[in-house]
Amino acid sequence: MVFAATYDETNPLAFLDFKEEMGRQTIWLVISLVLFVLTLNIEWNFWNTFAYPIYGVSLFLLLMVVIVGSEIKGAKSWFSLGPVSFQPSEIAKLGTCLAIASYLSFNKNDIQNTRVLVTTFALFLVPFLLIMLQPDLGSGLVFFSFFMLLYRKGLPGYLYIIGFSLIAIFITSFIVGSFNVLVLTLLITFALLMWYMDASIKTIGIVAGGLMATYIAHLASFEAGVWIIPVIAACVAIYMNYKSRNFKILSFVVPVLLFANLLSYSSNWAFENLLRPHQKDRINVWLRPELCDPRGSLYNLIQSKMAIGSGGFQGKGFLNGEMTKLKYVPEQSTDFIFSTIGEEQGFIGTFSVILLFTLLITRCIVIAERSRLEFFRNYAYGVGGILFVHFLVNVGMTMGVMPVIGIPLPFISKGGSSLAAFTILVAVMIKMDAARNRG
Repeated sequence: MVFAATYDETNPLAFLDFKEEMGRQTIWLVISLVLFVLTLNIEWNFWNTFAYPIYGVSLFLLLMVVIVGSEIKGAKSWFSLGPVSFQPSEIAKLGTCLAIASYLSFNKNDIQNTRVLVTTFALFLVPFLLIMLQPDLGSGLVFFSFFMLLYRKGLPGYLYIIGFSLIAIFITSFIVGSFNVLVLTLLITFALLMWYMDASIKTIGIVAGGLMATYIAHLASFEAGVWIIPVIAACVAIYMNYKSRNFKILSFVVPVLLFANLLSYSSNWAFENLLRPHQKDRINVWLRPELCDPRGSLYNLIQSKMAIGSGGFQGKGFLNGEMTKLKYVPEQSTDFIFSTIGEEQGFIGTFSVILLFTLLITRCIVIAERSRLEFFRNYAYGVGGILFVHFLVNVGMTMGVMPVIGIPLPFISKGGSSLAAFTILVAVMIKMDAARNRG
């Protein structure tokens, strides 16, 4: 696919021309294969013993790249050594995964212990913050993939519910506006509180009537009707629960109601007053594409969708994608490589890639669960989480369901340091799996 995305009819053997992009990718492919074999011949306990030194080296490289790194597209994320360049954030994924796996396996640390939890958070937040100094939001967000490991280790599920709820409020406030979030949260508050009042048929009728009246008022653009009805309904529900001494549910629902609306309004305020124009464009492209310029910030996404859709069921065939040949999709060999797959291989190709990644991530979980050593299990879950976030965000952003933040598709996108890092990540896991019955 990289060959197809960079194909030049005048130079069909570009993969052997080391001055060309495809030629350099060939070099990295050979390097990665060598690293794969070498990694499989290193004893598994090496990675546990040197987990912290590798992590420390990766942090040092992240710090140095901010100081002396090469600036590409506004970010100091690369070290350039002649014709070869590499991204230290890729090494940091390996180092952080090893460090967290080693720390949590030491005396089987309990993640519900505050000290252990704070230390674990620090292990992935430090590289995240260093990467944000570059700045490289896409690479930085990958480090939050370790929440998958933390969930397996016993981090309470309600924290994930709260986190996803905050994200949902943030997204909803941009899509429908803070005013509509207020109306929605008031109605949810009313319905939830009435549920705890042993609601009768009459109460259910009030809820249905309130929802219907609010919906009609909203359609008619009666702004007063939009907020007066749910405000009154919520106040009545709060009063009834207060009189019934349902203080436990009130102490939960009311603060959540206030916080949700505070988050909604503050998100919109920060968007309008704190973000730079290009940062606003990224959010608008994702959540409010109707506000974006089709020939400007929205161009990449439009072309990507068209390329994927034009492939149909079977695709146009290898090297036969017109949009790929004519370079309509920017960054089509790196961040938007999935659009090339969609155009040339069609639904069959895209579904196959999704299926393969699903099997790969599932395999990581299987390897983790059958390992007897805690270090193996933690590491495999860490690898699975990293692969999942990369796969989900990259494929999602090419179709407009995830923000365009610049993140490669593992093993497929062009990029030498990415290919090498993912090769080592998986090779270490395979080596550990071979020794899974120890301990």
